[in-house]
Amino acid sequence: MRKVYISLLLVMGSLSYAQRTVTISTDNVVQTMDGFGGSDAWRCQFVGKNWPDQKKNAMADLLFSKEIDAQGNPKGIGLSIWRFNLGSGSTEQGEKSKVSDQWRRSESFLQADGTYDFNKQEGQRWFLQAAKKRGVEKFLIFTNSPPVYMTRNGLSFASQKNKLNLKDGAIPKFTDFLVQSIQGLEKKEGIKFDYISPINEPQWEWMPKDGDTNSQEGTPATNQEIYDLTKSLSGKLKANKMSTEIVIAEAAQIDYLYENVNNENRDKQIDYFFGKTKTNVSKLPNVKTVILGHSYFTTWPIEKQVLSRKLIAANIKQNPGLKYWQSEYCILENPGEAEIPGGSGGGRDLGMQTALFVARLIHNDIAVANAASWQWWTSITRVDYKDGLIYLDDGKSNGGTAPDYVKNDGEFHDSKLLWALGNYSLFVRPGMLRVDIPNQNDLEAAKDVMLTAYKDVENKKLIVVAINCGKSAQKYKFDLSKGVIKNDVFTPYTTSDTSNLKRGNSQKIDNLEIPAKSIVTFVGEMEY
Repeated sequence: MRKVYISLLLVMGSLSYAQRTVTISTDNVVQTMDGFGGSDAWRCQFVGKNWPDQKKNAMADLLFSKEIDAQGNPKGIGLSIWRFNLGSGSTEQGEKSKVSDQWRRSESFLQADGTYDFNKQEGQRWFLQAAKKRGVEKFLIFTNSPPVYMTRNGLSFASQKNKLNLKDGAIPKFTDFLVQSIQGLEKKEGIKFDYISPINEPQWEWMPKDGDTNSQEGTPATNQEIYDLTKSLSGKLKANKMSTEIVIAEAAQIDYLYENVNNENRDKQIDYFFGKTKTNVSKLPNVKTVILGHSYFTTWPIEKQVLSRKLIAANIKQNPGLKYWQSEYCILENPGEAEIPGGSGGGRDLGMQTALFVARLIHNDIAVANAASWQWWTSITRVDYKDGLIYLDDGKSNGGTAPDYVKNDGEFHDSKLLWALGNYSLFVRPGMLRVDIPNQNDLEAAKDVMLTAYKDVENKKLIVVAINCGKSAQKYKFDLSKGVIKNDVFTPYTTSDTSNLKRGNSQKIDNLEIPAKSIVTFVGEMEY
């Protein structure tokens, strides 16, 4: 009896390794991808200005490089979108800014006398050039606050609930600042800004919780204020014959996009800006038909992650031509110790567990919510938190917040999260077509193996990104029309505990392996 029981266990155990077949419908295009990105806020201002060139260039390679070494392994993750934080002038105010952390203050090109100085934001401009040199395709400029010279309280954060921190009647001045900043920066740096995001997370109040200081810049705004701002900016971009497109509204949580959250006229933004309303912005010049949201606080539990993304997709679908971008994320949730080390965003983790947690979210934002772009928040961090792709420290600790901590130099570390994002960003370029993988159960896949596929028509390649959150390796066969893939082989690039986008030996289409707790990008050459 005992022998039979053991034999049964062996048979059952072998089932987890049984080959799975998945169909990839290369002719069924689901969407066009717009790229993967990260932002320069806030640490690039000091790193780019003060750190040694060798270290800065090494970090820039990690973020932007598309180079492949002699062994076929990538040098970096090849981000295709770089977000530039247009400052408000809180740095010039110093302690009077009442922004408690000087690393979260920002310089402004606009000066108190109304003139512009485009030598400001030196550190960020260094990374802008580093991105350009390494072939980043798209540049986005965004604000957290209007210039302090224009705000109601003279500060870069708000003193009034549910109201744009901008003097009455000053929207035209603010949009003049945005246009002149883009023009001046483009002229100085030789870089074209494809997109401008004029408002960020308007649902938060950005007011001090205790005392009169705040930890960072920011302003609330109502939907009507965002509309008025967009309309003014749209007209000025057109008048100046600029091609920069406005993207809105950087919703603080994705549920603000599709439902009434708190009756504060800052929600249901899909319908407000792109529905059958008088405030539809899609017909305004220089407005991109895309709505931006942030994936914070909707990622756990997994059931909530999947359902909320189904709701985005359903609401976006009601507005033909509208696209969705997930434009900011780092881990702020508390999913527990079983999911990520420390159980929350606190405490940095350079390893695979956090990388897999984020990779699953990237997959669901793309495959379920139909996000055409996915963008990370702080590309470089110096704090002991899960908010960076690259981590800075002094070699003696896991990060710090003292004003001079790694301000001029230090050590830097890549993370598995960086390389996990690279499984997408390096291979899935702007303009590539996501194709259908039918019959995936989104909820079951999120706890097992998740797959998305992309067609590069120009270079005749098929890219399949696979995430295996499970404890066992899995064997796969990709069911494709005969003759689609040259020689029926794919080349795998694997991120795992032991590899960073490492190129592996070619694998046959009917015998592909996805190691346990790994992310694999399979690259195949298409015959047509």
